[in-house]
Amino acid sequence: MDHLLAYDVGTSGTKAVLVSLDGQIVATAFAPYPLYYPRPGWAEQDPADWWAAAGIAGRQALAQAGAAPGQVVGLAFATQMLNVVALDAHAQPLGRCISWLDSRADDEARRVMRLLGGPTLFAQVVGATLTGKDLLPKYRWLKRHAPDVYRRAATLVDASGYLLYQATGQLVCEWTCASVTGLFNLKTKTWDRALTRFMGLDPARFPSLAPSTAQVGGLTGGAAAYLSLRPGTPVFAGAGDAMAAAVGSGAVGEGEGHLCLGTSGFAGIMTSRRVTGKRGIATVQSADPGKLLMIGETEMAAACLAWAARELYGGAADDASIYAQMDADVAATPPGADGLLFLPWLYGERCPVADEHVRGGFLNLTPHHTRPHLARAVYEGVAFNLAWILDAMRQYYGRRPDPLRVIGGGARSAAWLQILADVTERRLEVVPQPQIAGAVGAAMLAAVGLGRYPSVEAVKAAIPVSGVVAPEPSQRATYAGLSAAFRQVY
Repeated sequence: MDHLLAYDVGTSGTKAVLVSLDGQIVATAFAPYPLYYPRPGWAEQDPADWWAAAGIAGRQALAQAGAAPGQVVGLAFATQMLNVVALDAHAQPLGRCISWLDSRADDEARRVMRLLGGPTLFAQVVGATLTGKDLLPKYRWLKRHAPDVYRRAATLVDASGYLLYQATGQLVCEWTCASVTGLFNLKTKTWDRALTRFMGLDPARFPSLAPSTAQVGGLTGGAAAYLSLRPGTPVFAGAGDAMAAAVGSGAVGEGEGHLCLGTSGFAGIMTSRRVTGKRGIATVQSADPGKLLMIGETEMAAACLAWAARELYGGAADDASIYAQMDADVAATPPGADGLLFLPWLYGERCPVADEHVRGGFLNLTPHHTRPHLARAVYEGVAFNLAWILDAMRQYYGRRPDPLRVIGGGARSAAWLQILADVTERRLEVVPQPQIAGAVGAAMLAAVGLGRYPSVEAVKAAIPVSGVVAPEPSQRATYAGLSAAFRQVY
C-alpha cells in the first residue's frame, strides 16, 4: 500500500504521521525538543533539533506500520511560522532560530509603524498594531542588533524553508509561510521587492516561492538515508501549521470555518475575498492556491489548560490523568463557575485584543470558589475569547460559519467542547485524532500534488467527522451575560 509521510513541526516537538492516499491515519509518532529562553522576552530553538526529530519520529512511524521505504510516495511538512533562521552561503544556520514566541523586536515594531504613519493609522489599515513577535520587526532587529549575522546571511528562511532544504537541497519559501512575513503580495503571489527595500532589507536574501501543493524536489541521497526513505521521493512544499490544519479539519470550502485548540488557538474561515484586517483578524494565503484564510489567533488556548494542570492540579502538562480529572471537575461544576472569570492572556494577545503586553488573571474571585471553579473558569475564559473572535468575523465581514470543525489536542476534551458549543452557539464537528490535523493536512496537500485529488477543496471527502457537539439552549442566558462582562474587562 502506498503512503504519505507528513510532519507537524511544533514548538515542543515534531509529530510524524503516516497517511494512506485516501486519508486514513496509519501510524503516528512524536519526538520532543527544547525551547531556549536566553534572555527575558527571547525564545529560540535549534534548527538541527527539527531535522533530528523528523528522522526519529518518521522512523518510528514507519516501524509502527511495518512500511517499507518504497511505500512512501510523497512527504510534506506543516511547520510553526513567524520564526527566523539565518543561513550562510552554504545554507548552514548562523545560530539558533528566533522563535514565534520571541518578542525581542518590540522597538523595531514601533519603528516600522512610525515609518508607516504611526500605530493608530497602521492598525486602521492592517487590522492590528505590529508587535515584536511579527517577522518584519524580527528581520530588522537582526540587521540592527546582530549586523554580523545579517551580513553573513545569504538567505533568511523559517522552519519550513530550513526543512525543505534539508530534504531536497532546494531553498524555497512556501506561499502560506511567506504571507505572514509582511513582504508577500497576496494578489501577485510574489515578494514585494519595493516594500522590502523600503524596510531596509535586501530582497536577495529571500528565496524563491512555491505554492503548498508544488513539488519542491526529491529527497537527496543523504536525506533519504537519514529518514529511511527512498532517494528521489517527492517532497511537496506543505504549509504553515495553521494553514495545514485548516486542510486537516476538512473545512476547505468557501466560507467554511474551523477552530483550532492547540497550544495557541485560532478561528479560521476559508475565503476567496481579500479584506482589510480588523481587531487583529488577518487574511493570509491559504494552502489552497486559489483561496485565502481569514484567521484570528489567540496566543494561549490549550496552553491555559496546561497551566491549570500544572499550577492548580500539580501535574505534568502531558499527564492524561490530570486532564481527565480536570474534565470531570469542570463537568461537575455549574456553567459560569459561580461568576468567576478567567482572562486567558497569559503571554500577551493577538486577537481579539492586539496587545502583546496585556496579561491574564482571575476576576471576581471569592473565598467560596474552589479548585473546580477555577478550572471551569479557565475552560470558559478561552471559549469567551474565541467567541469574541468569531463575533468580530461576523460583525466586520458578515461571516458566521456553522457548523465549525474542531481540531487540536484540546478537541479531545468533551467538557471543553460542550462549553465551546454553548458559548459560541455553534454546532461543533470533531475529526478523528484532531491533535494531528496539521500533519494530516500536509499529507493531503502532498496527495493533491501527486494528482490523487483534483484540488484542495476536493480533499474534504477524505476528512470524516467522528463526533458532533450541539449547543445547549438552556445555557444561552448565563453565557451571554458572562461573555459581555468578559469583553468589558480589557
